[in-house]
Amino acid sequence: MENTCKITDLICLPDTKLPRVVVVGGGFAGLALVEGLKKRNVQVVLIDKNNFHQFQPLFYQVATSALEPDSIVFPIRKQISGYKNVQFRLAEVVEIEPSRNLLFTNKGKLTYDYLILATGTTTNFFGLENVEKNSLGMKDIRDSLNIRHMMLQNLEQAAITCDDEERDALTNFVIVGGGPAGVEMAGALAEFCRYILPKDYPEYPSSIMKIYLVEAMDELLGAMSDKASEKTLEYLKNLDVEVLLNEAVSDYDGKVVQTKSGKMLLARNLVWTAGVKGQFPKGISKESIVKGNRLKTNGYLQVDGHKNIYAIGDIAALISEATPKGHPQVAQTAIQQGKYLAEMLTDLIDDKPSKQFKYKDKGSLATVGKRRAVADLGKLKFGGYFAWLLWSVVHLMSISGFRNKLLVGFNWVISYFTYEKSNRVIIRNFKQSSHIDSPSDEQFGTLEKSENMQKTKIDA
Repeated sequence: MENTCKITDLICLPDTKLPRVVVVGGGFAGLALVEGLKKRNVQVVLIDKNNFHQFQPLFYQVATSALEPDSIVFPIRKQISGYKNVQFRLAEVVEIEPSRNLLFTNKGKLTYDYLILATGTTTNFFGLENVEKNSLGMKDIRDSLNIRHMMLQNLEQAAITCDDEERDALTNFVIVGGGPAGVEMAGALAEFCRYILPKDYPEYPSSIMKIYLVEAMDELLGAMSDKASEKTLEYLKNLDVEVLLNEAVSDYDGKVVQTKSGKMLLARNLVWTAGVKGQFPKGISKESIVKGNRLKTNGYLQVDGHKNIYAIGDIAALISEATPKGHPQVAQTAIQQGKYLAEMLTDLIDDKPSKQFKYKDKGSLATVGKRRAVADLGKLKFGGYFAWLLWSVVHLMSISGFRNKLLVGFNWVISYFTYEKSNRVIIRNFKQSSHIDSPSDEQFGTLEKSENMQKTKIDA
């Protein structure tokens, strides 16, 4: 069906005299904010390019065939069902015009009284074009499925080829980035190699599958304690993962990974978890953008230079003496900021004073396979089975929807006793393509607001 909407068309919304709060992004931050405003005297409009919320901490389990994607995604409309003052619109925001309180999307435009950007981040390849072209990030559920299909197709091809070097390349995996995502991915792949590969691929020994974890710093899990870093390194080595510290990838042609020190790693599979950068629509003043392509905010999460635009979640950088680099880009930060901003906006509309945002660090967790995890909970730092159990409970309770909790929990129980991963099917062929998916002017029509643009009256 042809899309007849123009960028100058109005997005249809119920008439209201209440202040309109437009929230861009249905991640942890956006949904926490919407939840906090569901009974307030405002009209909330939630906009997202997907019609579902994704539970990012478990992307690596979808990538390694442990979970199906519908176990960790949840329909946004189901999430907000019963929220009488909340409207959801499936659209991708393209540009903001702050001077007129206008928001332009690929499906039309709308006005706002308060605009909240919760657009999150995307993979940062740091300008390495060949790496971006030939590898995969892990910031979207589609990325996870691409990694799964790439892995399974390459393993199948390795069973076919008689070329020893090509077989090695097809069965070798390089994960770049020693943060939680990279560590968890490496651990899951190592368990796949140890317990699944011998059963599914008796044609060659599991020792043929080599897993490399490349980290530019001198330790893993740099945001956690030294104890957590050391324990994680020990766990990975026990799983036969080759960890390369103080190594930075400089190039990748799809078969050979090159590092700055001159190392060459043969691998057809490269997963990039080494960095992220903020993503947000055009129209924000350049002075508001700081390192990591994040939006600088004050203590009330208001974007610098914009009186009624706010940023929450990974995109927000609250720069202060206590947080010179902003708050950590993790789910608990996003949720706390969403809840805070719901209260702050209510106070603002009611002309009441508000306190500035204060982050409460509840600790950090990371897992390295079954029965192996590390935990930093204040002064309490530990690893092992109990840390893994705590990680499992926290993540299971954080997933949206009872059905999804049940599906994930059931899969984990089966896996705990059998190491079985029943989702090893290739639904579609994976083809490597560019991961630059930002909208173009040609796709959505030019955004130049000239005198010739359609003059559509907009009722606030």
